[in-house]
Amino acid sequence: MRPVLRGGESIIEHEITDPVDLCLPSGRLNPDAVGWTRSALHRTNLRGWGRNKRFEYWAVTTPTAIITLNISHHDYRANVSVSYWDRESTSEIRQGGNTWLPGHAGMRDPDNSLPMEARRRDVVVRLTPHGRGTRLHAASPRISLDLTVHAEPDHESMGVLVPWSDRLFQYTKKDNDLTVEGIVIVDGVEHRVEHGSSAAVHDRGRGRWPYRTFWNWGSGRGEDENGRTLGLQLGGKWTDATPSTENWLRIDGRLHKVSDHLDWQYDTGDWLAPWTITGPRVNIRFTPERHVRHMFNRLIVLSRGDTCYGSYTGEVTLEDGAVVRFTDVPGHVEEVERRW
Repeated sequence: MRPVLRGGESIIEHEITDPVDLCLPSGRLNPDAVGWTRSALHRTNLRGWGRNKRFEYWAVTTPTAIITLNISHHDYRANVSVSYWDRESTSEIRQGGNTWLPGHAGMRDPDNSLPMEARRRDVVVRLTPHGRGTRLHAASPRISLDLTVHAEPDHESMGVLVPWSDRLFQYTKKDNDLTVEGIVIVDGVEHRVEHGSSAAVHDRGRGRWPYRTFWNWGSGRGEDENGRTLGLQLGGKWTDATPSTENWLRIDGRLHKVSDHLDWQYDTGDWLAPWTITGPRVNIRFTPERHVRHMFNRLIVLSRGDTCYGSYTGEVTLEDGAVVRFTDVPGHVEEVERRW
């Protein structure tokens, strides 16, 4: 049975403007870390072992493909993976997998300013900070890539701390509308990723979760009705009943926080039916074009994700009363369930 949580409520959120530690010396949540930022100001100084979650996820969309890279370490389980989905043939290649009881690993730099690398057998993924951007590298038997992600000098990205309690909490940094270029080689065939026609999405997570977590996430990149560059970041369920949300719009590089717990409606019997995402200031319809399911189920450990790719149409009212309208903005939505 899925949890019943509150959506469609407005809250007041605190903007953090100075660097802050995620945890107190005891390892419990630092109350001053609860809030949101326009840049990466949280020092993710997680302590202890057993329920800590650290992950870096990248998705690159080109006119012909969607490429993903993942590095994660959850104390008793680590994952490294790279995938390539051909948008025309809808075929997908996934390389990598889980390592159980991996021992001490990387991703422990509290400032997240050092290169991150993970290996599993013949698969390696490396993420290297590069000025305001990041270099993405992966090598596997079927997929290899070298990409450079760029961010403009005035580009803002949201970080937010979501508290369930002083022991369980999650920091997430979501970013999109990032330009990217480079080369991807799949089964010996080279594919160019061109600046201007491709985009990258980044999801960073650091926290300590409850055994079961359930969420929606959506991201999009395009233009509003006035031709301004638009980034969409939408989430739900896992933040409901907390003093935080992960919702915002980026317009020409500037973030506009949407402090509403959103109501997500969709048909799990027909993932390609339209989705609606609504709140006091939000009225959005998502039209799916393709559905992808990923499932890992080992009784007490479950990782399920249902992701749809398609486009957003709708409107959002900003805090100053201005209404931002948009049509056919490309992006994705997902429903994810975790038990671990």
